[in-house]
Amino acid sequence: MDILDLFQKGGPAMWPLLVLSILSISVIFERLWFWLRILTQEKEIVNRVLDAAHDNWEVAAEIARQATDQPVGRFLFAPLRLPKSNAETFRLALESTAEDELAGMRRGEKLLEAVIALAPLLGLLGTVLGLIQSLRSIRIGDLGTESTAGVTTGIGESLISTAAGLIVAIISLVFYRLFQSFVVNQVKVFRKAGNEMELLYHQSPPNLSSTSIIVQEASRDSFNPPRKRGRNQFPEPPAPPNAPDSLDS
Repeated sequence: MDILDLFQKGGPAMWPLLVLSILSISVIFERLWFWLRILTQEKEIVNRVLDAAHDNWEVAAEIARQATDQPVGRFLFAPLRLPKSNAETFRLALESTAEDELAGMRRGEKLLEAVIALAPLLGLLGTVLGLIQSLRSIRIGDLGTESTAGVTTGIGESLISTAAGLIVAIISLVFYRLFQSFVVNQVKVFRKAGNEMELLYHQSPPNLSSTSIIVQEASRDSFNPPRKRGRNQFPEPPAPPNAPDSLDS
């Protein structure tokens, strides 16, 4: 039997199963393309940014900016685009960006979860409806005769929807677990890259120019200009009111 014949014999439950299978396949192909681009480029991006950060933060920021089409590039560029930052804001920028990027990586998981839960139930519903229709045509007097052969054929055909639902659910579950493993791996990559970025920040902060400006302003405020000659800042003490008489003599 071909697929079209099986689809027709599966009953009305095959139509919602077809919709679920199309949605599942579209999500699977989109996520596969998404993860293929990430896994083939992120290691190179992380290494280039960290290597540049050892020598020049501006070069590292430029490399990360050029890689903002990738999640790890946006993650590394988030703290470097801040005009002024300290250790706390540097860490918060990394954490907030990591949460947003990881949430984007989980896109489509809810749809796969719905397909995994609904497909077996719809298949079972199609089987139950097929059994009800087949058993209605059975009469007690026909048991054991050749007239029940069509009933058993109908029962066998009603199980097609259950098999189809299980196939859709199993395929969706396999890729759902695969994508979850990719997300867990990305958590490790983000944590490792973020820790190395923070370590480099503590060794040599990227806002050296702003730090030097602050030092110059502080030194300028603490500088006192020289006093002008011929003018005393403090008044001279007054002469004593009564001079001793012994000095006249």
